Amino acid sequence: MSYNVRYILEEDFIAGQSAAERLMLKEFEEGDYTIGSPLVKLNPYIICPCAAVILFRTKEETAVTVTVRGKVREADISHTFPKAKTHILPVLGLYPGYDNTVDIELYQGGGNTIKIKTAEKAPQAAELIHMSTSAEYLRGDLIFVTPAGSTGRLTGFDFRGDIRWYSSLNIQMGLKRLGNGRILIGTNRNIASPYYTTGLYEMDLAGKIYKEYLIPGGYHHDQAEIPGGDILVLSNDRRRGTVEDVCLLIDADTGAVKKTWDMKDVINPGDGKSGLATGEDWFHGNSVWYDKNTNSISLSGRHVDAIVNLDFDDGSLNWIIGDPEGWSEEKQKYFFEPEDKNSFGWQYAQHAASVLPDGDVLCFDNGTKRSKNKEKYIRNQDNYSRAVRFKIDKDNMTIKQIWEYGRELGSDFFSQHISNVDCCGDNHYLVHSGGIQFYNGITPDTLIGAFDPSARCESATVCLIEGSTVLDMRVKGNYYRAKKLSLYHNSGANLCIGDGKKLGALAAAERAELPPAAASAEPLPESCFAHIIENDESICLKARFEANKRVYVVLEQGGSLLGYKVSAGGRFSRFSCAPYIEEDDNNTSTLISKTGLSGIYSVKLLIESQLFETGVNIAC
Repeated sequence: MSYNVRYILEEDFIAGQSAAERLMLKEFEEGDYTIGSPLVKLNPYIICPCAAVILFRTKEETAVTVTVRGKVREADISHTFPKAKTHILPVLGLYPGYDNTVDIELYQGGGNTIKIKTAEKAPQAAELIHMSTSAEYLRGDLIFVTPAGSTGRLTGFDFRGDIRWYSSLNIQMGLKRLGNGRILIGTNRNIASPYYTTGLYEMDLAGKIYKEYLIPGGYHHDQAEIPGGDILVLSNDRRRGTVEDVCLLIDADTGAVKKTWDMKDVINPGDGKSGLATGEDWFHGNSVWYDKNTNSISLSGRHVDAIVNLDFDDGSLNWIIGDPEGWSEEKQKYFFEPEDKNSFGWQYAQHAASVLPDGDVLCFDNGTKRSKNKEKYIRNQDNYSRAVRFKIDKDNMTIKQIWEYGRELGSDFFSQHISNVDCCGDNHYLVHSGGIQFYNGITPDTLIGAFDPSARCESATVCLIEGSTVLDMRVKGNYYRAKKLSLYHNSGANLCIGDGKKLGALAAAERAELPPAAASAEPLPESCFAHIIENDESICLKARFEANKRVYVVLEQGGSLLGYKVSAGGRFSRFSCAPYIEEDDNNTSTLISKTGLSGIYSVKLLIESQLFETGVNIAC
């Protein structure tokens, strides 16, 4: 019998990388590879088509410089590795779809030049509209744009606008460089629609994943490394009926949750709500920042138009930056008073809040609606977004604006969601407006999906020094954030060899009470295009259902039924979801953790009152 369900047993990704690495090392050990005839492995870790590894031995310890020649000399990307006899060297910055020339030079003289031909870039990689900057400014750094959701891929551009790095894996959301030189970014595996992933990858830019952190409530939006190496992570706790209002402290060595901050313990849901808030997504945390000078964390709450600062140790409220209108009387004492109300404007629906070393607060002010009062809302086509820097006086509870960028650009730079600003040095900023949208040439009042034929979605990234623009880049599509990063880190040595680790665990999936149902003799309708993907820690249903249908995944064991609710298609009601859904907006993805399950289960689907067999059994 055909059940119209495709079953995929997914290999553990880290295990797959480890196996590929062992094969590479075996080939190296069995051969006589020298600088004159090195072993070259393109994309050895499967997910970075513009990366390679070169392996060879030298009789004496020596430092090695590897240079990927640019299409012009100024676009060369070089790195010098410390002295060794065995050299296992990541080669980063290869052009896609190009016969790359790579120079390998020994410190005391001698070397080799090799060719590495790469495949054409994947269509999901970011597509440039324009890049205006100089080699003198970027100095070998790339501008990376990070996706959120299923469209786009993490992509890095050089000063000419050429792609020099991208991932074929849909890693997403916040991109952070750790103290050890690796990056930390959201995984490619969704735990729930629209953009909640299983956790974080710690990886290098050769593509090797060293740690996968499984976060109990999943990961979204942002993370931050604190002194000592532990990680602040934005997460969810759906047991309390809300999302995007929890921050966790994760032990970097074990993946265990060491501390939890729940914003419902600090702010009553509904207090200070914006026009974007829903009962479930009342806070919408989209950034977290640790300030070592005050031992505090700052969280950006998009749906309360506020940056909220908490004591790290006890979670008590220190201060709030935002428009105090609509907040309860008891919270008013935590707000700042503008020193000059005539020249000051509050931020609304902000992203990427950070506290700078001098105590100033920086954020991207999306400006959505630009009021707490519905009668004063501004239409998006008349609005602007900006990066803004505030100076706060915590003794006198006053605030003043000392810098902004973007107001003068109007709706052409307006993003009603996502985006970021980074302080890269004294009077040196990167500003990224990632949610620019036009519908039939006009900035729309609601978010539109990337696949709408009448939509034009763009991301603009600008770098400024002393007020002068030193980089101006636009790409097609809405990209969550931009980051200026080098491919190599100063502490980078030979590639670190060894198996990656999985740390932490997903929370047990929330169970639902099942309605009365009758078994169906019919197979699941072909129109569902159902896929069931199983791996060591979860199963995932990807399917298409009619909007507003009640759908459940049912696990049956010995006559006992466990039910899990499926989000059954249709436009997401939450304001910020439209750009993250797939081309068919009835597509849905539901992940069920195996945590708390044991034994063999038969997987069924309940659609309204009909129970369908899938023919799939899973082992837990």
